[in-house]
Amino acid sequence: MNIKKLLISLLIPLFIGYFGSIFTISQIPTWYLGINKPELLPPNGIFGPVWTILYILMGVSLYFVWTAKTKKSKKVAFSVFGIQLVLNLLWSIIFFNYHWLFLAVIEILLLWVMILVNIVKFRVISEKASWLLYPYLIWVTFASYLTISVWLLN
Repeated sequence: MNIKKLLISLLIPLFIGYFGSIFTISQIPTWYLGINKPELLPPNGIFGPVWTILYILMGVSLYFVWTAKTKKSKKVAFSVFGIQLVLNLLWSIIFFNYHWLFLAVIEILLLWVMILVNIVKFRVISEKASWLLYPYLIWVTFASYLTISVWLLN
């Protein structure tokens, strides 16, 4: 086990998550409390722990790809991982900071597609890495429902 690579792999998504939370947390007591939300919305306290677990799974997944012994190129897999992380961050900015609900719907659907592409690209290098991204895909599927519902209700 390469501890340095593991720590870097974990810190990358956790940093993105932390940065995104800055936009999220600042809007919860103001704008977010005043909008209409769907009935299946979990309590606010669920989101932080779930996202933290998902960012840790992303980091471990990245570590498995980074340390995989293969002659296959990892450049595309790393690029796709980076793109989906940027999209993950952008959703928080678009939804919470700018309140652009329709654009947030488009963006989260694009994020969902990129997570699926990420799973496919990681699977070529490490099957374990790809499996660790499925909870993320499932959660973003649910988050897509929430985003679409908020857009329709407001």
